[in-house]
Amino acid sequence: MLYSNASEWRDSAAKRVVLFAMSGLGKTHVSNLLRDNGDWFHYSIDYRIGTRYMGEYIADNAKREAMKNPFLRDLLLSDSIYIGSNISFDNLTPVSTYLGKPGNPDLGGLPMAEYRRRQEQFRRAEMQALLDTQYFIDRAENLYGYPHFICDTGGSICEWVDPADPGDPVLTALSKAALMVWIKGDEAHTQELVRRFDRAPKPMAYQPEFLETCWTGYLDESGCSEAEVDPDAFIRWTYAKALAHRQPLYQAMADNWGVTVDAQDMATVRDSSDFDAVISAALDGATKAG
Repeated sequence: MLYSNASEWRDSAAKRVVLFAMSGLGKTHVSNLLRDNGDWFHYSIDYRIGTRYMGEYIADNAKREAMKNPFLRDLLLSDSIYIGSNISFDNLTPVSTYLGKPGNPDLGGLPMAEYRRRQEQFRRAEMQALLDTQYFIDRAENLYGYPHFICDTGGSICEWVDPADPGDPVLTALSKAALMVWIKGDEAHTQELVRRFDRAPKPMAYQPEFLETCWTGYLDESGCSEAEVDPDAFIRWTYAKALAHRQPLYQAMADNWGVTVDAQDMATVRDSSDFDAVISAALDGATKAG
């Protein structure tokens, strides 16, 4: 690890961290707190995906819908209007909207073949955005003068890596650049995430093999054809399974490549001093365990 013990962390003039966890466990909240502190550069993987690697896909999808309207079609073809996505750290909706949900097109669903295509686009985009971490560390320091750096990853990071492989290219690059920190939720957090997702189901990215297993299982259980599937019903059905699927992957990432911080401890962070203390405790725990 970049910092082998708590003392190295506390004494470092350049603290660098990669946070990973399920969405909803505080990665972005803590990153925003540290950014507001003034000394931390906040690198959002989802923002990078939406602006650098999927921005054209997102804009073209919006243009495709606009072309169905004769009035907007004429304006687009004459370059009289511009269509783009208004992505920000606080509004990443264009990315999830493009990713979409499979199922009945009358309910906003995508054909499964198109859904798989977009999933693959997102996989490539997320992996590249993760590999850009060192570039942004250097950029934050050399261009803007930030001494500290926090990478706020998406929940699907674990879908594209093999934490048991010591040569995994993404995890190798990240662990060389920064300290990898898993924000670990407990059963109460899991139940709350499921309740929250049930109220407002949002598109997710899945490992292809996991997606195929869930899709086949849902079709068998529901008796629906692909075109009959309620998109929200499918992703609700899949969400709890996705949590269970990701938990051991996150655990292996923390065990083999970083440290673990309980979500309830991370929730106590109010400023950079609190964050330093929480990370120090995690490094102390990892040192004792080792």
